Parts: sequence; structure tokens; C-alpha cells
Amino acid sequence: MVSFDTIRATGDVEVDVGIRIYALAARLFPICRSITGDGVRETLQVLGQHIDLTQYEIPTGTQVLDWTVPQEWNIRDAYIKAPSGRKVLDFADNNLHVLGYSAAVRRTMPLSELKTHIHTLPEQPDLIPYRTSYYSEQWGVCMAHNELLQLEEGEYEVLIDSEKRDGHLTYGEYVHKGQSDRDVLLSAHICHPSLANDNCSGLALLACLAKALRTRKTRYNYRFLFAPGTIGALTWLAGNEDKISRIDHGLIVSCVGDGGGPNYKRSRRGNTLIDQAMQYVLNADGRQGKISDFSPYGYDERQYCSPGFNLPVGLFQRSAFGTFPEYHTSADNLDFISPEHLGSSYRMIMDAIDILEMNWTPINLFPKGEPQLGRRGLYSALGGDKSAGETAMGYLWVLNLADGNHTLLDIAQKSNMSFRDIARAAQLLLANGLLAEAPEQDQAGEASSSGQA
Repeated sequence: MVSFDTIRATGDVEVDVGIRIYALAARLFPICRSITGDGVRETLQVLGQHIDLTQYEIPTGTQVLDWTVPQEWNIRDAYIKAPSGRKVLDFADNNLHVLGYSAAVRRTMPLSELKTHIHTLPEQPDLIPYRTSYYSEQWGVCMAHNELLQLEEGEYEVLIDSEKRDGHLTYGEYVHKGQSDRDVLLSAHICHPSLANDNCSGLALLACLAKALRTRKTRYNYRFLFAPGTIGALTWLAGNEDKISRIDHGLIVSCVGDGGGPNYKRSRRGNTLIDQAMQYVLNADGRQGKISDFSPYGYDERQYCSPGFNLPVGLFQRSAFGTFPEYHTSADNLDFISPEHLGSSYRMIMDAIDILEMNWTPINLFPKGEPQLGRRGLYSALGGDKSAGETAMGYLWVLNLADGNHTLLDIAQKSNMSFRDIARAAQLLLANGLLAEAPEQDQAGEASSSGQA
């Protein structure tokens, strides 16, 4: 059990950490990322300036479960020139302009042919969509629908200077060592180009979180994974099956910089400690977060929660993917995220980590009646002290529910008291010989009680 002293003070300045996360997200934003290539490596290099990342390179053609690592894709330039010679699309202006994994093209063609390769959003006519073609051979560009409508008839010069070749899939990993051999997995997808919320925000937040944990003594190992969506998670799983059984808790982090939500999607099991902890955190302090059951559609939680692994991994977001109009468009820019919301998201994840670290199952060593707290110095000598009364209530709740069937989180939920106050009360009772710690019955992340199935 880790000492309560490792829990951070509530007074941590969210704004300061939010500013740091935003600054890192802003550095990552211009980089053109995909599921492979130099953009991923450049992103990992930037993250590596904050944490000691280990970079892994998996060769093209490597079999990873039912998938195969694809060829590496890189792009140097792209543009479209109108008959007048004016550039009507320029990759240098926005890297969303090119279909991800687009084949190379250098041709002149009529507008009628060009239009068959242009992707737009007629319902959002001023925005550029984000589109990809990872596993099919085609070329394409993306632009605002209103700009498409302004194109004149004639011959257009089209250049997409891209290349697919045998290379590598790249991902980064950082492990903060704890006191046990049990792991917490924290994962963010690194494959999206200039989309600030999805997922520069998640990459930057986890990097800052990892940096903060370096100075903290923890019970768990914390494994931070920065990998391309789907194929990256599958590659990590295929190469680390010997580590899977050590993962007690996990969280996918994406879209954490906007003002929506917060939202949490439960693990496939639905009753794990990370599910309990995130539900508690998202509804603490009047947040009124939305909790949804697992579904096999979303981000990499669907890989970690596939039936062959069935890991206790949930998904944390502010606005849920696909529900906000900026999603996968050029409106998901640095104006859409803010230090305030990034700092708040950081605090919620840190609060959940506090619960993972501090949660344990107490047993009352004096269960017949209430033990005399006053002679042990656990009651304030001054009557009428409100804070002393709250502390006393923490003692009473812990002692009453310390029957070996309730964790501290269970007690916090049943008492409507903060986990922080319950954890502090339990530590003081333990130090005064009134409690013992029940043996850990389950290392797989299952909730211990609360009447959950």
C-alpha cells in the first residue's frame, strides 16, 4: 500500500499544467502524421524531449495477429494548380489537404476527372475533411466544399509527391517503475495529422502525466504507449503477450482538450476498478460525466478488450468521438482546445490514478461497537469544529464498512464523502492499530464489491 502522502494536494494548479500541455500540443499540431512514416518519428522525437521514450521499429510485412504491418508512407509535397496557374490547394497550408496514404500522382487532367478524387463536406462547406486510405491503393485530396464550387472548367495540374515503400511501423513506450510487478496501461493514438483534440491533446497530456509521475513513488508500473491507431495497438499486443497478464488497469486517452463531457466508456468487463474509479471521478465535484457501456467501435480499447485479451481498459474523452462538429475536420485546430480543459482532463486522470494507488480493503480489528477514538487522539478536543466533524465521520464510515467486503472507493461512494477524506481517515486508523489490510483477492482489476456483477 502506498502512503497517503503521495496523493497530490487539491490545490495543484490546473491552469499551469494545462498551459504546459497546450504548449506541447501546439508543437505537435503542424506535424503530418499517419500510421507509419517520418511524421510519427518526428512526433516521438518531440515527446522524447519530455520523457525517456523507447522507440520501436517493426518492419513492413511483419505478421501481427491477423494483420500485417503495411508499407511505410511519406509525403513531401502536394498541390493543385488551376488553368490560370494559381494554386487552389496546397499541402503546405494544411496537411489535411491530402488523403492519408494517398498514392503519388503527377498529371494534368480536366476538372471533371479531378472532382472524382476530391473529398469535401457539403454539410460543412467551409471545412476540410480528414480522410484516409490506409489499405487500398488510390489517390485523393480534401478541400472545403465552397472552394470546390469555385473551381472553373479547364485543365488542372495535380501533384502528390508521396511514396510507399518497405520500411517500418514506429511506436514509442515509456515505463514508470513502481513497487510491484503490476501494470497500468495508458495509451494514445499517434496517427492523426493536424487535429488538435484528436489527438494532439491526448499525446501531450500523457507525456506531461508521465513526466509528473517520474517524481512520484507508486505501487504500480505505469506503461505509456504512443502508437498508431489499430495497427499500432495490434502490433504492441502481438509483441507483448508475455506482459498482458500484468495489466490490472488501463485507459485510452483521446479528445481531452475541448469543453465537452466528460465521457467515459467502460471496459468490456464493465465492472473493473478502472471503471469504478472513472465513474467516481467523472461525477465528483458536480461534473456530471456521462458513463457508457463498452461497444466494439471506437479507439484502441476495442483491441485491448477483444475477447482473446479482455483487458480492463476503458476510454476517457471530453466530447465523445464523432459527436462534435469539429471532429475529423480542419475545425479541430488549436482554437478548439484550451489550457483550462486540458488541465481539467489531467486532474481527472490523476484523480483516478490516486484511487488506483490508494484503494485497498480494510478490516476492522475492533468490530464489536465503536472503538474509543478519543483516547487514541483521533477526535478533536474542541467541540463544534466542522472539519473535525467531517474527519470523525470518515472514521465512522470506514470502521463500519471495514468488514473485508468494501474497498475505500466503495466506502467513499456509499458515504458520499470524497475518496481523499476516506483514504486519509483509513490511513490514520491503520496507523493507530484499528484496521488491517485484507489480502488482495484479485489482481485482474475486478471490482471487489459494491454489489456489482
